[in-house]
Amino acid sequence: MGEYAFDAQLWLWNGEGAQWVFVTVPEGVADHVEAQQTGPERGFGAVKVQVVIGASTWKTSMFPSKEHASYILPIKAAVRRAEGIAAGDTAAVSITLIAP
Repeated sequence: MGEYAFDAQLWLWNGEGAQWVFVTVPEGVADHVEAQQTGPERGFGAVKVQVVIGASTWKTSMFPSKEHASYILPIKAAVRRAEGIAAGDTAAVSITLIAP
């Protein structure tokens, strides 16, 4: 599967009683990821990935977003604390696609 690295700004999304922090996957990376998706679509079009920011590595899913015309990737609070990053900061992000 694919491995990608990019810099992205963290941004805040306010939902029903919750706040989430995401990065938007650059359009070129999103196009490559989308081209590799085959077989039945996962819920909400989610794509499983392993993410690395600094010394933190975790597995999650990124989701297609019409509003952002790309995939959005949630950044866990524990990772933000460990890496000293917050909404508005830019982080070096590496993702590896995980086969379904």
